[in-house]
Amino acid sequence: MSTELLQVRVTQRVAEAEDICSYELVSVDGAPLPAFEAGAHIDVHVAPGLVRQYSLCNAPHETHRYVIGVLRDPASRGGSQAMHERIQADTTLQISAPKNHFPLLAVERSLLLAGGIGVTPLLAMAETLAARGADFALHYCTRSPARTAFRERLQSASYAAQVHCHYDSETPLDLATLLAGLERDTHIYFCGPSGFIKHVQSCAAAQDWPADQLHLEYFSAEVVPAEGDQAFEVKLASSGACYTIPADRTVLQVLNEAGVFIPASCEQGVCGTCLTRVLDGVPEHRDLYLTEEEQAANDQFTPCCSRARSATLLLDL
Repeated sequence: MSTELLQVRVTQRVAEAEDICSYELVSVDGAPLPAFEAGAHIDVHVAPGLVRQYSLCNAPHETHRYVIGVLRDPASRGGSQAMHERIQADTTLQISAPKNHFPLLAVERSLLLAGGIGVTPLLAMAETLAARGADFALHYCTRSPARTAFRERLQSASYAAQVHCHYDSETPLDLATLLAGLERDTHIYFCGPSGFIKHVQSCAAAQDWPADQLHLEYFSAEVVPAEGDQAFEVKLASSGACYTIPADRTVLQVLNEAGVFIPASCEQGVCGTCLTRVLDGVPEHRDLYLTEEEQAANDQFTPCCSRARSATLLLDL
C-alpha cells in the first residue's frame, strides 16, 4: 500500500452528540478518494507529530468523501482534544490511504455490537450488510440518548428496523440473552472501550461461542506497567548501538529520545503503527494488535508497550 499522504479538506463538522463530532473530508483537488471497505480506518495527521486513527463510518461505495467520528476524551493525550479545538470546516489535513484490520466477512448472519464511539466502523458495516440484503442487527450501547452519536442517520437509514439502541441510564443491553437467541452460525463484530470488549468476550466465552466467529477492534487500551518489570537491552541491527530500557520506560520512549525514529500513534498497543521486526530475542507482548499466533512467532513486537523476556532484543532498525 502506498505511504503517500492524501491532502483533504474538511467540508463540514457536525456535533453528533455530547462530546462527539463528525468530520466530512474530501480531496482538495476534487478527485475521488481511494476506495475502502467496511471496517477500514485512516491515519489523520492532526498536528505535527500527532497522528491518530479514526474509522471511516460512511458507506463504502462513497468515494467522493470520507466521514469520521471523534469523541472528545477527557483522558486525551492530545489527539481528540486537538480535533475538537482546532479542526473546523475548511481546515486542510493530511491523511493516509484507508487501512483495514477489521474486515467484514461475506457470511449469512452478522451481529454488530457497538459501545460508545465504537459505533463508527460498525456504521460502515451496517451500510454494507444492508446493501447486500444480509441478515444482521446492530445493537448500540451508550450512556444516554444525549451521548448517542448518529441517531438521526440511524433513524432514517434503510436498515433502521435492524438498529437497537441501549442506554445505561434506561435500558441496558442484556447481552447474555441476546447471544443465547442467535443462530450459532452468526458472526459477531464488536468495537468499543476495553470494558465493553471484555464484557462481550466474557459473555461469548460463557456460551462457548466459536472464537473464529468473534471479530473485534479496540480503539483504546490502558497501558499499565506490570509489577516486577525489569530493565533490558535493545540492540539495533543497522548500527550495533545498544540502549538500556529501564523498568519504567518504553522502548519507543528511549529510542525516540536517542534520535531513533519509530512511527507511532496510539502508544497503547492497539493500532500497530510502531510494529517493529525482532531479529533475535524473545519479546514480552503486551499489545492488543497482534493475534496470538503472530505473538507466538516472536518475530515482531510493539515497542510502545511491549517489553522483553530475554536480556536483549535485536531489532531490525
